[in-house]
Amino acid sequence: MSKITYEIVRHDGGWAYKVDETFSEAFRTHDEAHKAAKLAAREQAEPGEATIISYEDKAGRWHKEKSAGDDRPEADVEG
Repeated sequence: MSKITYEIVRHDGGWAYKVDETFSEAFRTHDEAHKAAKLAAREQAEPGEATIISYEDKAGRWHKEKSAGDDRPEADVEG
């Protein structure tokens, strides 16, 4: 099982959460960003239906692949 960490950081005049180098929208307070990250982490861990997903890698290339829906990562929040 893979692991995803949502990190709370200062961003764009406020607070955001980020995974690797991808930032969320900016929130006014640390607490708002933390609550949003907790929600995102909880949703990330919920199983779903098999579907085709698209994502961009660190080099800016887009990929499409089938996601089984039951191979959810472990997700947590830091900061």
